[in-house]
Amino acid sequence: MRILVVGSGAREHALVWKLASEPGVEVVCAPGNAGIAALARVEPVAASDVDGLLALACRERVDLTVVGPEGPLERGIVDLFAGRAQRIFGPTRAAAQLECSKAFAKAFMTRHGIPTARYRVCEEASAAHAVVAGGELGFPVVVKADGLAAGKGVVVAADRATADAAIRAAMEERQFGAAGARVVLEECLSGPEISFFALCDGERGLPLTSAQDHKRVFDNDEGPNTGGMGAFAPSPLVDAALQARIQRDIVDPVLAGMRADGHAYRGFLYAGLMLTTSGPRVIEFNARFGDPEAQVVLPMIEEALSTRLAGAADGDAGALPLRARPEPHVGVVLASRGYPGPVASGVPVTGLAEAEALEGVRVFHAATDVRAGGIVTAGGRVMTVVGRGPTYEAAIERAYAAVSKIRFEGMQFRRDIGRKALALPELP
Repeated sequence: MRILVVGSGAREHALVWKLASEPGVEVVCAPGNAGIAALARVEPVAASDVDGLLALACRERVDLTVVGPEGPLERGIVDLFAGRAQRIFGPTRAAAQLECSKAFAKAFMTRHGIPTARYRVCEEASAAHAVVAGGELGFPVVVKADGLAAGKGVVVAADRATADAAIRAAMEERQFGAAGARVVLEECLSGPEISFFALCDGERGLPLTSAQDHKRVFDNDEGPNTGGMGAFAPSPLVDAALQARIQRDIVDPVLAGMRADGHAYRGFLYAGLMLTTSGPRVIEFNARFGDPEAQVVLPMIEEALSTRLAGAADGDAGALPLRARPEPHVGVVLASRGYPGPVASGVPVTGLAEAEALEGVRVFHAATDVRAGGIVTAGGRVMTVVGRGPTYEAAIERAYAAVSKIRFEGMQFRRDIGRKALALPELP
C-alpha cells in the first residue's frame, strides 16, 4: 500500500513512523521535515496547496492519503480528492467545521444534545463587550476566536478588563486575522481536563485512548497558550466506566448528529473534555489527531494502522477497538526561544543521536530542516521527545534524560510534563 501523509509536524512524523513500520507499506510525505525524510520520501508540496497535493497523489498513484493538520481540511481537501475518486482519510470540509468554527461546534452540540458549557456567539465587538459587562456567563469567562488560530486564540479571562482586552485583540486588532471576526464567549468549566481520541468511519468511532496535554508555555500551566508543550497517555483519570460514558454521551452522538446533518464523519475525532461535577463536558473538538498527543498515542498502537485507516476511508474500519499497549508514554516539546511569539530559525541542533540511543525513547521532529549536513531549527515547536516506561515515573525519567542530551541555542521546554499523572486530583 502506498500512502501519502500530508503535513510537516511532529504529529506527521509519528504517523509516518508508524505507517512506514508496517509490512508492505510505502510512505510519501508532503512537505515533510528532516526527521520524516529519514523514513520516507518527501515532496515539496505545501499542506495548504490542496490542488498540488491532488496532483501528487494522482502522479504517485497512492492508495490512501492521510491528512495530518487542520488547514487542508478547512480548504476542502477531502471533498476535492473524493471528486477524483482518490481515497483519503479525513472529514469533509462541512464535517471539519467541528474544529474550524467554534460557533458551528457549539450550535451542533446544542442541536444534538452533546454536553458543553453555556455560551454566546458575538458577531460584533460591541455585543461581546456587552455580554461580558452583563456578567451572564460569570467570571472567569472564556473568550475564543471562532476560527483556526493554531491553538492560541483562547483566553481564560479572570475579570472584565482581561475579557475586554481579549475581545479587542481578536475582533478589533485582528491578531488572529479572519479567525477573530467573531468570538464565542463561554462559562468557565471547572475540573481536570483530558483529551479523548476516536478513529471514525462515519458509522462507528473506535476508541484509541485518552491523553492529557499541556497548553501553557511555562511550568505549572503559566504563561500564554501554545499549540501544546507536551502530553502524556493514557490519562489515569479515564477508567473503563468513564470511557464508556464518553463514548455514549459524546462520540456516538457526534457521529449520529453528523449523519443526520448529511455529513458522515470519517477521520480522527479529538474531543477536549472537562471532567466536571456533572460529568464530561466538551471544551473543543479537533477534526484530526492532536499535536503533541499523537506523538504519545501512536506508539501505543500495537496493530497495523494502515488497514484501519483505509477501511475507515471506505466507511468500514471494523468493529473491534484498536489494540494498544498500556505502557505510559510522556512527550516533551522542545521549542525555540520566543515561542509562541516570533522565533529565529536555522539554529543548529545537536545530541539527537545520543538521545535516540537511550532505551524507551523516540524523537519526533516538527520544525526542522537540514543545512550543511546538519539538523537546524525551522520554527517554534522544534521536536517532541517521547519516553515510555512501565510506570509514569519511568516514562518521565526517560523523556527528560533524552531531553538533556539535545541542545540548540534558545531551547525552551517545560519541566513538569507528566507530573499530573503522579498527583491525581479528586474527580468530581
